[in-house]
Amino acid sequence: MAAEKELDLVEIAPQASPPVCKIMDYGKFKYEQQKKDKALKKKQINIVLKEVRYHPTTDTHDFDFKLRHARQFLLEGNKVKAAVVFRGRQMAHQELGYNLIKKLKEALLDIAIVEKEPNMEGRSMIAIFAPDKKKIAALEKESTEDSGTE
Repeated sequence: MAAEKELDLVEIAPQASPPVCKIMDYGKFKYEQQKKDKALKKKQINIVLKEVRYHPTTDTHDFDFKLRHARQFLLEGNKVKAAVVFRGRQMAHQELGYNLIKKLKEALLDIAIVEKEPNMEGRSMIAIFAPDKKKIAALEKESTEDSGTE
């Protein structure tokens, strides 16, 4: 029957008894599958891990500057890796790095959640922050309400 219609005979369920087959244009079927896969891939969101690097001696202005960048990354939907890099004798004062990340954590609490608590990896103390979609949506809703009343 498939040969008469110039189509392909495709086996769908070989385990079934009797096996299930379908008469179709296999080339057209593969093409449509590729189109569906491409459309799904387009809708897929890639989450990128952005890094913000500090040193234990980072001053307030530099901290605030990098904090603004971290907030921007989180609002764009990316994860942020905060790293405090120690050099030489700074390794003896790891509490400075922990305090710096704690300060960053408090500043980002309104839009982010801590995905990985701060811990040492070699000469760096690393914490990872992920955007909290509910908090960001509430923040955006609040800002649109504020701008609407003026």
